[in-house]
Amino acid sequence: MTTPQIVLLKEGTTQTKGNDAQKNNISAAKLIAELVRTSLGPRGMDKMLVDTLGDVTITNDGATILKEIDVQHPAAKMMVEISKATDNEVGDGTTSTVVLAGALLEKAEELIGKNVHPTVVVDGFKKAAEKAIAELRQIGIKIDALDKKFLKKVAVTTLSSKLVSSNSDELADIVVDAVLSVAEKVGDKYKVDIDNIKVEKKGSSSIKNTELIHGIILDKEVVHGGMPKRIDNAKIALLNAPLEIEKTEFDAKININSPEQMQVYIDEENKMLKKLVDKIVASGANTVLCQKGIDDMAQYYLAKSNILAVRRIKESDLTKLSKATGARIVTNINELTEKDLGTAKIVEERQVESDKWVFIEGCKNPKAVSILARGGSQRVVDEVERSIHDALMAVKDVVEYPYVLVGGGAPEARISAKLREWANSLEGRPQLAAQKFAEGLETIPLVLAENAGMDPLDTQVQLRAKGTAGAATFGIDVANGKVADLGSQQIYEPLAVKEQVVNAATEAACMILRIDDVIAASKPSTHAPSPGGPPGMGGMGGMDM
Repeated sequence: MTTPQIVLLKEGTTQTKGNDAQKNNISAAKLIAELVRTSLGPRGMDKMLVDTLGDVTITNDGATILKEIDVQHPAAKMMVEISKATDNEVGDGTTSTVVLAGALLEKAEELIGKNVHPTVVVDGFKKAAEKAIAELRQIGIKIDALDKKFLKKVAVTTLSSKLVSSNSDELADIVVDAVLSVAEKVGDKYKVDIDNIKVEKKGSSSIKNTELIHGIILDKEVVHGGMPKRIDNAKIALLNAPLEIEKTEFDAKININSPEQMQVYIDEENKMLKKLVDKIVASGANTVLCQKGIDDMAQYYLAKSNILAVRRIKESDLTKLSKATGARIVTNINELTEKDLGTAKIVEERQVESDKWVFIEGCKNPKAVSILARGGSQRVVDEVERSIHDALMAVKDVVEYPYVLVGGGAPEARISAKLREWANSLEGRPQLAAQKFAEGLETIPLVLAENAGMDPLDTQVQLRAKGTAGAATFGIDVANGKVADLGSQQIYEPLAVKEQVVNAATEAACMILRIDDVIAASKPSTHAPSPGGPPGMGGMGGMDM
């Protein structure tokens, strides 16, 4: 008797098992790591990404590169996800995370080729990652969370690997001031909500013209030509209610039989609007910032009262304005009082390139601030914005978790040497995995060296000699192309970023190594059903193998 054939999977579904599945996944993940490898560090190269609409992005930010490319392979998507997670969590170290994950998978592949089971490799990697984090914390340098000088060093280190490196000094000052303005003390620690720092960007100007505004920038203009364009010592009313006559919620009919009745109706509407404006005037406000609409007649009355008004402000901006000016957001204009008003030294409409923007600045002790990023062209200003975001996140990390490490691959070189010593104390095959983890960590300084045009082999020998001697500050001096003591060069990175890099890269590598079976469903049919045929009898397309 013949065994009956059992069809388990839907037609068009593909299945890859065992070693083939692992090799495919590891190869896809390594390709993603190769893609961003050359953009690591101050001497890293940029990538030009062109989307389907022809829009160009030029960047060396790992998270941006991987976000912009449309990755199809599921294992490669996992690498993209860890870069996104790192970007959201700590803001910096996205390229390092992907490069390290790729290196760990490469080392794991060598072990699997020697018949070491993937589970053994995963266990060894996890133990090694725990040991690496413990060692990083030991060599971490505790600093004062509000030490401006040290925070600036961290910001300069982050910015030095970006397009804006030549302006890193001025930008670092802006970034540190912005973060310290919005930092709030909670118990013994400080919390920083990056959402309270608004970054607006505009091209056609030098990066040097980037400035910090102790207040908020609105990409709106004053609603009426008759209103003042500048108010000194502004008293600001924030409204989350329309300065308009509300329409009825159901269909209503008004019967008007004569022009006089029509005039009475219009006059009555105007009186209602006048009352609303009078209420604002009575509160002492000379600036009105409204989330909803402002009626033409209300604009006229506000202009007559010499009040500056802006309408259709985003809710997120209104919340920031409340934090910056100290005003309370009012939802019912009839309840507006002087206590609800916020203050600012200047509210002014200014020309920024071809647009008119309203600047609310000079706020006393603002808990929300703005950075106006400038750059020579749209491409440059986009990269300036990304660089500022990374620097803000790096400084935030240090303010919230005040420990730093010497940068330039020095911590990885030191931890790699420590892990090799520690691996000798392990028994059995996990020892091999721990040693490979140490080699994987070494990839970071070696890639930095490669990107700076140094010889990787010579660099590895020198780094290992320094690491074995116990030096924790020797890394890659990319400016001079040699292994040097980077502690004297004031290159510092947040410990939080290093911890995230090791954790995220290890988790991604372990997750990919544990997969031994890939079952891919066929893509849904894109063909239309044939006319007159029964429903659901369309083409069989989408059977990608």
